Amino acid sequence: MSKPKVIVTRKWPIEVEAQLKSLYDVQLNESDTPMTADELKHALLTADALLPTVTDLITADILNIEGKRTKIIGNFGVGYNNIDINAAKSQGLVVTNTPHVLTDCTADIAMLLLLMSARRASEGERLLRNRQWTGWRPTHMLGQKVTGKTLGLIGFGRIAQAMAKKAHYGFGMKILFYAPSQPAQSIIDDLQATRCETVEELLIEANFVSLHCPGGDATRHLINEQRLKLMRPSAHLINTARGDVVDSKALIKALKEGWIAGAGLDVFEGEPNIDPDFLELDNVTLLPHLGSATEETRIAMGNRVLENIAAFFAGEEPGDRVA
Repeated sequence: MSKPKVIVTRKWPIEVEAQLKSLYDVQLNESDTPMTADELKHALLTADALLPTVTDLITADILNIEGKRTKIIGNFGVGYNNIDINAAKSQGLVVTNTPHVLTDCTADIAMLLLLMSARRASEGERLLRNRQWTGWRPTHMLGQKVTGKTLGLIGFGRIAQAMAKKAHYGFGMKILFYAPSQPAQSIIDDLQATRCETVEELLIEANFVSLHCPGGDATRHLINEQRLKLMRPSAHLINTARGDVVDSKALIKALKEGWIAGAGLDVFEGEPNIDPDFLELDNVTLLPHLGSATEETRIAMGNRVLENIAAFFAGEEPGDRVA
């Protein structure tokens, strides 16, 4: 019996690629060059499973191509707003993601950005690298204290809860959160957290605001000019969720005009292209989408995809099915 044909859109950890080679008739992306829309369409025509990443835009136009061979899309990432889920459902395609395994590492990056923004770490390193540091002095590069401050989380899923735990138990931070659904009371009690009724209430109260909501039309520009103006002048905004949750132009204006003290961003609208005005600002920390970028996590994500497609090809329900 022939092996299922699998096409992988980007380069994956070598350990996972080795498993793919042993289990499937696999087409890997050795050059790690993003696939074009036409290449993605061809993949759907020729493979039993397509394994994209969160940066591969799988549109309705791509999914609606006639004569598809593909029956399952195993997305490498917990987010799946890169895929037109409604179109996938209408075409009878199964879609899976990779939750749970990247929780701690993404929460770590959120805390890293919070600390770097609060203590002006990126600005300080640039000063040293540019050979502009003239020595210690009492009023030089004063930032914001983190310990004991209030952290507001917009979205309160696994990653937000992991960040809250690190912030509360590691830095004695008070936890506020806004979420459409009510989490278990035991989680709230453990973190001594307070639920806010609105995003606005959280923005007004928090010293640090960290975004953990999904991307997509429902949350596009959730953080806009009006809401940024509600934040404290000493506050910092952290985004490890999706770039389009924040209106980039509004955030740049807020940082330039001092509505808030700083921001830490791991995701951007239209990445890898980012608004060049961000590069001119000292009070923003920029990372190239490193949330899950550890060896352990990326291997675990790949293995999660393997588990999902193995279940599907065995006639079983994939554990991480989202469509």
